[in-house]
Amino acid sequence: MQGREIRVRGQVQGVGFRPFVWQLARDHGIRGEVFNDPHGVLIRATGGDLDGFQAALSARAPALARVDAIESRPCRFATPPAGFVIAASRGQGAETRVTPDTATCPDCLAEIRAPGRRHGYPFTNCTHCGPRFSILHRLPYDRAQTTMADFPLCPACRADYDDPADRRFHAQPIACPECGPRLWLEIAGAVQPGDPIAGAAQALARGHIVAIKALGGFHLACDAANAAAVDLLRARKRRPAKPFALMARADDLAAFCAPTPADLALLHDPAAPVVLVRGTGTLPDSIAPGMACLGVMLPATPLHHLLLEAVPGPLVMTSGNLSGEPQAIANDEARATLGAFADAFLMHDRAIARRLDDSVERAAPRMVIRRARGRVPGTLPLPPGFEDAPPVLALGGQMKSAICLLKGGQALLSHHLGELDEALTWEEFLKAIADYTALFDHRPALVACDAHPLYRATQHAHTLGLPVAEVQHHHAHLAACLAENLWPLGAGPVAGIVLDGTGAGADGTIWGGEVLLGDYRGALRIAHLTPAPLVGGDLAAREPWRNLLVRLDQAGLGALADRLFPDLPRDTLRAAARAGLNAPACSSAGRLFDAVAAALGLCQPRQSHEGEAAMRLEALAEGITAAPYPLAGLDPAPMFHALAADLAAGTPPGMISARFHAGLAHAFAAPARALVEQGRAQAVALSGGCFQNARLLAETLAALGDVPVLTHRETPANDGGLALGQAVIAAARQIAGPVSG
Repeated sequence: MQGREIRVRGQVQGVGFRPFVWQLARDHGIRGEVFNDPHGVLIRATGGDLDGFQAALSARAPALARVDAIESRPCRFATPPAGFVIAASRGQGAETRVTPDTATCPDCLAEIRAPGRRHGYPFTNCTHCGPRFSILHRLPYDRAQTTMADFPLCPACRADYDDPADRRFHAQPIACPECGPRLWLEIAGAVQPGDPIAGAAQALARGHIVAIKALGGFHLACDAANAAAVDLLRARKRRPAKPFALMARADDLAAFCAPTPADLALLHDPAAPVVLVRGTGTLPDSIAPGMACLGVMLPATPLHHLLLEAVPGPLVMTSGNLSGEPQAIANDEARATLGAFADAFLMHDRAIARRLDDSVERAAPRMVIRRARGRVPGTLPLPPGFEDAPPVLALGGQMKSAICLLKGGQALLSHHLGELDEALTWEEFLKAIADYTALFDHRPALVACDAHPLYRATQHAHTLGLPVAEVQHHHAHLAACLAENLWPLGAGPVAGIVLDGTGAGADGTIWGGEVLLGDYRGALRIAHLTPAPLVGGDLAAREPWRNLLVRLDQAGLGALADRLFPDLPRDTLRAAARAGLNAPACSSAGRLFDAVAAALGLCQPRQSHEGEAAMRLEALAEGITAAPYPLAGLDPAPMFHALAADLAAGTPPGMISARFHAGLAHAFAAPARALVEQGRAQAVALSGGCFQNARLLAETLAALGDVPVLTHRETPANDGGLALGQAVIAAARQIAGPVSG
């Protein structure tokens, strides 16, 4: 019997795609079967309106599905099918996408609030929501391959699971109080009687710290309106100033922040990320010291919804870890590592397969600052020209570590791993390589890494027994931006403005404020910020005054530095700078931000977390419009003379910050724009961690005018996107063809 075989590729497993196909087949009079396999979903169909059926597969796909391609060919049925069935998964391997963890859908939220067997059940989910990547051991995505294998289905849940007309058909995390995970409240090692949600709410109301087991790991929570509780959490966690994330119900947002329509849309996204939203000043300053924006997320699971309905107002909801270390995911691990922080533990017995921090994002301008829970393991299509790209494993950088895999025309950028200097983060890095390569059946032909010889990831690359492609740090930033924007392999060079902290330069110095001209295969340094000694190496990134001292001395303003820092070891640093003793030349824009922040007295004598000085400087400029400071090309000496005059005149710090942002943007936009106007570049690409600064990004876009501009939106501009750039550069070097430009 004649029929049609239809292949659907993309994010089509674990999203209710097979029951959707089953219902669609009934609507169109189709007979046959549908099943999962390593490549996605395969349909064998006959009868009825086959053309209309195939067209509806993408036009009416489930909300969580991402259909990349639909392919069809004729097929024959040896025996005419009597109806349409959902068949068991077939095959081994992984050529399809895994769905990220997804926030609770409206139907499940209504169910936990209504009478019934799942009333108040904190692990309610269906094919449209719930845990996915955080519980998955291996593909194909079936219950036996997840941490839910420990919970055999009761008859009622089995009936839901087996019914194609039910929204829980083949929802692998399906559960109820009879057969699923259980929740309890633990204090001092003892399980507390009564409702654990009510008990946790009472502990929070008393100003206690509660460790809560979430999707990708433990959070530490406290009452965000209780300044004493917030201060207690900061003291226990040894986190003096880094902003805390908040979780609140949508109806409570207006009490402490002012979300825009774009903010609200992103807050309600199925990924449920932490969104940077302007605060209104009604919460304690210690939530986000010196910041204009608050990191806010809505409840992502039924557990969070139930807890937020039992407490008034927002909760601090920060990662359950000691600052710098990975968050705890296992119950015993949490007891051991968080016992000194938490007064109580809200725990459950569903295992977490991998650690996933919360994603952090901004709505306008759109940017992903930390790519994690809810966004991974979503894949990115490779640009035209990369169809023959070899399988590449890219290992990223030293900070904000993430890895990237290229396979089958897609790039898989991993979740945020952290700083590889930390021993526990290094262990997570090694686990992530093994985890991702096994889960996605990835067999790399080569490995890509940063060119810095002392980065741990770089050293590890040379132990894997594969060809190694070392990639200059800022070239990788540029290529990551090109790849996200699907810039074709042969489309010609672009001008890249790459501004970040530090990266090993091709000339042996430290770069960080560059204008590059290049593409995937190579990049030429066209202009750069005038270098200054990075006295103390990494210590200069922690003590902003060091950067101001050398910049003022360069500008002939050493006397101002003497007045600003009378009690700091200026002479020692100056001697080290003159001798070149642990004082490499550095063109970093990030360190220039630190210098200007230090001039305004911010973060003295040191900052408590990476980027604190720059973040506070950005917050000062909120809502202020100012003329730019002058720079001589990319030499900031004239800027420091103007800044010194403003300090002497008592100019408000916010105005100084605004003038600095505008001046830096104009200075870098000029040579980049010139490359486009001269026909040497086709567009301008903006990358590097400094472009997480929304003010700098906006000023740079304005200064570039009408030239084509590429920016990061779905991948981090910071080092969290480096691995993507490394991967496509390594692939481009392997692909035959002329070098552009």
